Amino acid sequence: MSHRTVRINELVQRELSDILRKRYQSEAVTITITEVRVAPDLRDARVFVSVVGGTEEEAEVKLRWLRKQSAAIREELAKRIVLKYLPKFEYRLDKSLVRTTRLLGLLDEMGPAPERPAEPVQDEPAGRDEDPET
Repeated sequence: MSHRTVRINELVQRELSDILRKRYQSEAVTITITEVRVAPDLRDARVFVSVVGGTEEEAEVKLRWLRKQSAAIREELAKRIVLKYLPKFEYRLDKSLVRTTRLLGLLDEMGPAPERPAEPVQDEPAGRDEDPET
């Protein structure tokens, strides 16, 4: 991925988050834009969304709401960002936070790792400090 594409991804993510925060305060309070991946030709982009709290069904409801608002969000984004092409957004639910939380819960259930005995430090063999050229 080129440096330019990374910068565009970050810019679009920042602006989308700002639009949601300012224009759709009450509806989007639980929505977080976790990542944006813009195609190199700037025609398409995947927007990964995480919904804080709630069940998976509530997250799907929020995702459907976001998809309904996508035209208005894209129009607002076009006013803020000047690009040759403004990508069409495909919103996807980011389940990585759910998996991470589940994994951390499983690790907590396992308890602390057993302590391993410290391995003895081996002394260096005699004569290693000497200069080999002498």
